[in-house]
Amino acid sequence: MALENQELRKAGLKVTLPRVKIYQILERAGEGDHFSAEDIYKLLIEQGEDVGLATVYRVLTQFETAGLVSRHHFEGGHSVFELASDQQHDHVVCVRCGKVREFTDPELVRRQNAIAEELGFRLTDRTLYLYGLCKDGCEKR
Repeated sequence: MALENQELRKAGLKVTLPRVKIYQILERAGEGDHFSAEDIYKLLIEQGEDVGLATVYRVLTQFETAGLVSRHHFEGGHSVFELASDQQHDHVVCVRCGKVREFTDPELVRRQNAIAEELGFRLTDRTLYLYGLCKDGCEKR
């Protein structure tokens, strides 16, 4: 049985073709790749799949509810998805083209924990989004 089928069943979801295809796209993503629902829809169309955009949104929401994917909401209403991971990481987002890159920095995590402790908190979760202009042409415009 394919890994995506096992993951879907483990999450309590019925194995359907749209779910499998969407999971495969997310699974094959390069490290640090994040896809919007529209990105996934376009990739499915390029693959010759007959799946509607509403179905993509519905499946991604089901995946999020089941804990299979993480949704990141960025300024301007831009949302992207990635397979859920135990590895904590942060994101830098281009405010012009929407490109998202992820990074990890143990010193940054240590410093955030120290700040929280100084203020009388124990962190249970954290999210950091940095915004700027990417060097892929957006910075020069």
